[in-house]
Amino acid sequence: MTDLTADARVLVTGAGITGRSVSAALAPMGVRLTICDDDPKALQRLSEAARVVETPAAIDRIADYDLVVTSPGFAPTAPVLAAAAAAGVPIWGDVELAWRLDQSGRFGGPRRWLVVTGTNGKTTTTSMLHAMLVAAGRRAMLCGNIGDPVLDLIAEPAEFLAVELSSFQLHWAPSLRPEAGVVLNVAEDHLDWHGSLEAYARDKARVLDGRVAVVGLDDPVAAKLLDTAAASVRAGFRLGEPAPGELGVRDGMLVDNAFGDGVALADAASIPVAGPVGVLDALAAAALARAVDVPPEAIADALASFEVGRHRAEVVAVVDGVTYVDDSKATNPHAAQASIAAYPRVVWIAGGLLKGASVDDLVTEVANRLVGAVLIGRDRGVVANALSRHAPDVPVVELVTGEDSGVLETIEPSESGINTVTRVIETGERPLGEAVMTAVVDAARGLAGAGDTVLLAPAGASFDQFSSYGHRGDAFAAAVRAITR
Repeated sequence: MTDLTADARVLVTGAGITGRSVSAALAPMGVRLTICDDDPKALQRLSEAARVVETPAAIDRIADYDLVVTSPGFAPTAPVLAAAAAAGVPIWGDVELAWRLDQSGRFGGPRRWLVVTGTNGKTTTTSMLHAMLVAAGRRAMLCGNIGDPVLDLIAEPAEFLAVELSSFQLHWAPSLRPEAGVVLNVAEDHLDWHGSLEAYARDKARVLDGRVAVVGLDDPVAAKLLDTAAASVRAGFRLGEPAPGELGVRDGMLVDNAFGDGVALADAASIPVAGPVGVLDALAAAALARAVDVPPEAIADALASFEVGRHRAEVVAVVDGVTYVDDSKATNPHAAQASIAAYPRVVWIAGGLLKGASVDDLVTEVANRLVGAVLIGRDRGVVANALSRHAPDVPVVELVTGEDSGVLETIEPSESGINTVTRVIETGERPLGEAVMTAVVDAARGLAGAGDTVLLAPAGASFDQFSSYGHRGDAFAAAVRAITR
């Protein structure tokens, strides 16, 4: 199916945020809309907008549909999508739908899409890019995984869309051809969804098939993607001196040698994101901005006034000479490594759900920066064992929930190094997250000295003990602020 007709029979999978956006976009077009979900309560909220059915019923009649529009969290192996594929029914994601509607001119488009993806740094880079466009006086909107879904803004007047997209969204957006796209980096993440690192990288690479393709050259996997990009204009960015066709750093300045001839863009010291990762994010944003003729002055102004987002290397407080930093968004080893690299002496707070990722390379790379570690969550034992092998002199405190704490799953102490101490958290009447982070901050204070950084960069997801990475970061910040009173 290449277009939507008024009588098209469309099945929308998922009645959450994406499903509601899809339904709102499709309803005025006169399509015959059906929404499926496993949750009857979620379907009740949409019962007036479309026909609703539970997922098994949709699977039974999958061949009756002309198109399936899926929420990005549905993997290709999800039963309803596997049934659609077997029946030859096309499957689009919400981004694919937004792209096609925008390109059709139905809502006043097409707009110029500038798309950011990567394992880490997407939100900061997209936010920087949006700030650069606005500073240049361009009418631009921030959307995708940040801000509003693209579909919710498709009727709004704008010249540019600064779009953050995940690998899930890109998998279901095969027609996407942005004005310019960047792959920041590619590291092990979501392999349970994609099946392999190669498949994950292929989905990320879809942003490189528009007019301009940009990749992070310091990341070997991302750098290789440029070889197969369909874009007619190709560029890269690096921390070092930029060759022709690259952006990089020369004498402390961000320099464009791809869309200009050694044009100075901004002072690297002006970037308010700590460490090399901040410079890389700024270079990536600048590459997309320069690809659409944003002047250097606008880039410099945007970076000088940029504010770091919540839970992304956010300084919470300085107490007794110790800086407490919330980087709860560092939910995989690659992100945690970049976060730790920004500080010379770190008490590292880590753990949670590692999603099958290894932390051995991470620990090896950052061992010389660690003055201590506080470990939490279901997979904290994996981190403890990596520390015992690759950083045996680093003192470690493992925090374990007690059997009487009301936690559904008791976490048993792991076998780890001789410098490891295991403490049991008794939650009492307090919520689990509050109890965990109170214990975390107490343990970290015992390991940190003046000049050190206590860094929450967990390398894992939060859902074993918290409702989200934001909840985890907020609980950490609250525990830190409690010791300042």
